[in-house]
Amino acid sequence: MQMASRKSWWRQVALYGGLLALGTALLQWLDYRWLARSHSLELYLLIVAGAFLAIGLWVGARVIRAPAPAREPGNPAAQAELGISSREMEVLREIAAGHANKEIARRLGVSPNTIKTHAARLFEKLGARSRTDAIARARELGLLS
Repeated sequence: MQMASRKSWWRQVALYGGLLALGTALLQWLDYRWLARSHSLELYLLIVAGAFLAIGLWVGARVIRAPAPAREPGNPAAQAELGISSREMEVLREIAAGHANKEIARRLGVSPNTIKTHAARLFEKLGARSRTDAIARARELGLLS
């Protein structure tokens, strides 16, 4: 007997709970209708603003993209054709910047004799006799900007 009364008790609780939920939903719907009527202009403006925000974000994502990967400056074809190594290109850029051999050596972390060797090989590969000739020839070939 007690088992049957528990089942009916649960049914009664479920029925009252469902009715309360339905009543709450009805009150919320009525409150929304009142809000929609009394503040319709603000709601429309909110919807339009949200639409413009979404469009702006979409256009912004299309227009402002990640920058293209940086390509190596200069003319890679001429560099490969002449057989100029990347380290020699660094030395050439430093020479073009007007730095002395000792300063270039300090910047690149090598000895001044290594810089002299790189410079001599650069002059040979570029067919130059001096630093000025090497820079002019490198600019002609597009190795330096």
